[in-house]
Amino acid sequence: MLDRARRILEGGLIAVCIALMASLALLVVVAAVSRKLGSSFGWYDEIASVMLAWITYYGAALAALKRAHLGFPNVVAGARPSVRLPLVLLSEALVLFFFATVAWFGFQVVQILEGDSLVSLPWVPVQVTQSVIPIGAALFLLAELMTLPERIREARHGAPPVDPELGPALAPELAPEHPPEGRAR
Repeated sequence: MLDRARRILEGGLIAVCIALMASLALLVVVAAVSRKLGSSFGWYDEIASVMLAWITYYGAALAALKRAHLGFPNVVAGARPSVRLPLVLLSEALVLFFFATVAWFGFQVVQILEGDSLVSLPWVPVQVTQSVIPIGAALFLLAELMTLPERIREARHGAPPVDPELGPALAPELAPEHPPEGRAR
């Protein structure tokens, strides 16, 4: 069931990210052409920066779901078995705390912005544009929680290093029996 929910969330995030990137690309092209023709859009800069922020937040949630965000997986993979699980739990606790804080304060910011609107498009509430902060943080939290069982399983049973070049240096027990041709161990 968790795997199915993860696939659904991944598909949704991919669709949102692709739609946002395609929309932003189209907006940039149309804005560039209109400027070249002598009539630029007054709202372009504001909307483009909002779309870029949305791509960043939703893309970060997708990266967390795919476990492709910045991290130090080789440190965990190379650690002694007794240290792996505490390292994973500590790192996950810090990440979850950080994004819970972002979600909480992002929600408060959205409430404070009630009644404000964009400068160039007064009919667009700032609450809509800034809602990406708590929503993106909540999606990141969800993604981290969905991948947590896999991370714990890898910490308990050991996972191969992400970078095979660093693997033997960090965890000699994970090194292949026969090194690649022409390379000394």
